[in-house]
Parts: sequence; structure tokens; C-alpha cells
Amino acid sequence: MKTFKNPVIPGFYPDPSVCRVGGDYYLVTSSFEYFPGVPIFHSKDLVNWHQLGHVLTRESQLPLARRHRPGFSQGIFAPTLRYHNGRFYMITTNMSISKNFFVWAEWPEGPWSDPVYIEGWEGIDPSLFFDDDGKVYITGTQGFQGEPEGIYQAEIDLETGKLLSERRWIWGGTGGSYPEGPHLYKINGWYYLMIAEGGTEYGHMVTIARSRTPYGPYESNPNNPILSNRSTSKPIQATGHADLVQAEDGSWWAVFLGIRPIPFTKRHNLGRETCLAPVWWTEEGWPVIGNNGKAELEHDAGNLPVGEPAAWNPRDDFDGQELSPVWVFYRNPTPGSWSLAERPGWLTLRGQAATLNDTGSPAFVGRRQQHRNCEIMVLMEFEPYEEGEEAGLVVFMNELFHYEIVKTFEGGTSKLVLRRRVGSMRQTDAEIEYKDPAVILGVKADDYSYTFFYARPGGEPVELGEGETAFLTSEVANGFTGVVMAMYATGNGKTCRSPAHFDYFHYRQLEERTVDAISLKESL
Repeated sequence: MKTFKNPVIPGFYPDPSVCRVGGDYYLVTSSFEYFPGVPIFHSKDLVNWHQLGHVLTRESQLPLARRHRPGFSQGIFAPTLRYHNGRFYMITTNMSISKNFFVWAEWPEGPWSDPVYIEGWEGIDPSLFFDDDGKVYITGTQGFQGEPEGIYQAEIDLETGKLLSERRWIWGGTGGSYPEGPHLYKINGWYYLMIAEGGTEYGHMVTIARSRTPYGPYESNPNNPILSNRSTSKPIQATGHADLVQAEDGSWWAVFLGIRPIPFTKRHNLGRETCLAPVWWTEEGWPVIGNNGKAELEHDAGNLPVGEPAAWNPRDDFDGQELSPVWVFYRNPTPGSWSLAERPGWLTLRGQAATLNDTGSPAFVGRRQQHRNCEIMVLMEFEPYEEGEEAGLVVFMNELFHYEIVKTFEGGTSKLVLRRRVGSMRQTDAEIEYKDPAVILGVKADDYSYTFFYARPGGEPVELGEGETAFLTSEVANGFTGVVMAMYATGNGKTCRSPAHFDYFHYRQLEERTVDAISLKESL
């Protein structure tokens, strides 16, 4: 029996939406305040995914400056990807400006169109459905102005973005909190409306209803929820926000989000991850996801043509003319804050006035932490000469929760400093004088801690200190994202005169630790 393991896309890749075009599958996920926005993946087997790039690659498509809404975890919420008549459509909400919009492209790699904003449509998690009669429906949640809770729907003109009918409430779910993430399907003459309920936390679940017409009335599945790991001890939790796809052989599958709590805790730091499970149908015509409605770490692959995963590439030497798709900025990058051309073979960052503690956009190039046990190393050349200039490596959840190991200029001398920001508390854990231009900075992660070290090129690593993973979990730091490991630079209120050059970024997977009595003791 062939099997596959979850998550199929590890790390902070939540709210997956999938579509099939012939023998190819395409998938997008939420990206929140990170830029470029909406990572897009390709697969031949639904299990092994390769990132093609991003859907939203221009600031005109994705403005992320803080305008109407304070704080972090704004930006892109819950995109939906669909293919119709030779075009891909991606529809979503930009919470930084509280607007819903869609873009389209003839190829998944792009280029994608400018946003078509949808007048008169509020709420989040919009989805598109193309009916057999040529009508197109937009389905989403209640609006921002206090509408009754539930799922709303209208017809839409995809050429103009204008609504062609009134906005109508169609289903309130089964009574769980936050009915959201709706998707509409037409299968065997029935319109199926699948949604998420219970909040994107430990009570998360997937429920479904059906009707003979797009607007209902909708009959709730008597066996709801069709997916939930709530009130279990399974290693995947908070399962929900699913999307269905039919494979070429006629089998059905669901992609959905889930989290992997740190052993012996109810905390997670990698974010909500993309998972996969088979779908089977009852004699009454209702879908059931996974193992009788439960998601497992390992599922039967059925007839999926599961191939070998691509080899993990641990090192980026920054030798190309463009950044790899794994790299993201925190909000829209300031022009001139980064370059691959200034020093070929190196990534150059020029520190801006914004810091890691601000709601602006620091000079920041990062990638998601995808494994609880891993090691990150960078080789940096940086010679700060002005007070407050700094550059280094950050383990980042949001502007209120992060650890950083940096080279900085303070009190007339160059130093290496290890710091933490935990809510309103800021602390310097270690500092040493360090005047050499080049330094290797690193962090080793396991279930319960991040251990920071430095080394001179060719020398042995020296540990500076450690920080608990607990402070960088969603349960403590809040928000909808996961940890991002990033290179960054800042002038702490002014632009840096000295550039920071990074020769490589090395991300090495480590073996999972055995869950034993020692681990239990460390977690308490």
C-alpha cells in the first residue's frame, strides 16, 4: 500500500486552495503581511509540491502599508484558486486595505493581472464558482459592518468585478463559531457548500450542506463535521479550511490546514500547514474526509501516482539574478533596501530606519521555518561605523515577538549581540566585542528552544545563548503566521551607511528528537 505523510507542504502555508488542469494540480495559500503574496505551487500527484512563484508580485497588486488596520497578520487572507475557459483566477481579501479583489492569468507562473476590486462586497474568504449555465458566483462571509453571521453569495461579472445580483445570506453553518472559508461545488446535480467553523484553533472543523439551487435552501449534512481532529490526541490538530479536488481517476481529495503542536504542549510555532487526505462518499451522497473524518500523519495514497520528493536544497549562495521563490519580505520592501547585483554572488541589505519592532518595512529577507528541528547559518560581512547600525539573523514571529543575533555598533565599538523581544519586554541576553568584518551567525532549533551561535570563518562555533520556542508560538504571540528565519539590517531610525553582505544562507534539516522523559521534563 502506498502512503504519504502530512503535512504535504510544511511550514506557514495555511488556507490552501487547489484546482486541477488535466494532469496538473495547482495550489495557493495565504501569505498575510509577507511580500510577494500568495505562493503558488504545482504538483503531478497532490503529494509532492514545487513552488512556481507568487501570484502577487507587484506593490500595485498588494499594498501592505498599515493604513486602516493596526498590527500584524493583516494582508492576504484565504485565497481561492480556480481555472475556467483557459484562465486561472485567484480571489482573496487584502485586510491591510479591507478590500476583496481577484486577479487572473493564462499561465500559473504569471504574469497575473492588476487587481479587479469587487464593489459592494465585504467580508473575508471570497470564493468563485463557475456554473454550467455560464453564471459566476462569489461566496464569502459576513461583512465588516455587522451583518448577521454566516455565508453570503451573489452573481458577479468577472470582466468588471461588479455584482449582478443582491448579496444574499445562504447558510449559517452548524452553530460553530466563525463560519468562513466557503467553497461551492456542483456534483451529481447537487450544489455542495463546504465551509470552516470553530475558529482556526483547536476547535476547527469542516462542515458541508447541499441544495438543488445555488442560493438554497441548504440542507446540513446530518453527520457534520466531515473533518475535525478536535478533542483528540492526534499529532495534527486544528484541521479545517478545506478545498476539494477530483483526480483524473475519479477519486476525490481534500487539501486543508492543520498544525503540529510541540510535544507535550498545546503550542505550535511553524504556523498552519497544508495537509492532504482522501475523500469518500456515503450512499446518501455526503463526503467524508480522511479516516472517518479525522486527519492522520499518514494516509493511503490510493491510485495517486506518488513520485519521489525533490531533494532538499539546503543552501542558497545568491548566485542568480533573482531571489528563489522561498524568500519573502516583511511588507512591501523599500526600493534600494536589497540587491543581488550590488555585489554579485551575495545578497546585499541596506538597513532602513524601520526596525524589527516597527509596523513599517525593515530591510528583511526571510524564509519560513519548515521543520521544528533545523539549523540555520549565514556568512555575513558588515562593518558598521555609526551608532545604532546593525545587521544579522532573526527568528521572527511578528514585531512583538522575535529573537535576533546581530552585529552592531554601540558605544564606539563593534559588537555581537543576542537580544529577545517578548511582548513589551526587551532583553539583551549576551554581547561581546567583535571587530572582524566577516562573521558566521547561526541558530539551531529543536522542539523547545532556539540556540544561537557565532563563528569566525574557518573557526569553531561559539554559543551565545538560547530562547524558548514557546514565546514564538501562535498561542503566545497571537496572529495567523508562523516563524520566519530572516537576514535583516536596520539603522534604528535612520538609513544605514554601511551595507550588510550575505554570502550564503544554509538551512539544514535535523533529525526529529525522540519524545522521551527528558523532553517531557524540558517542556514543563
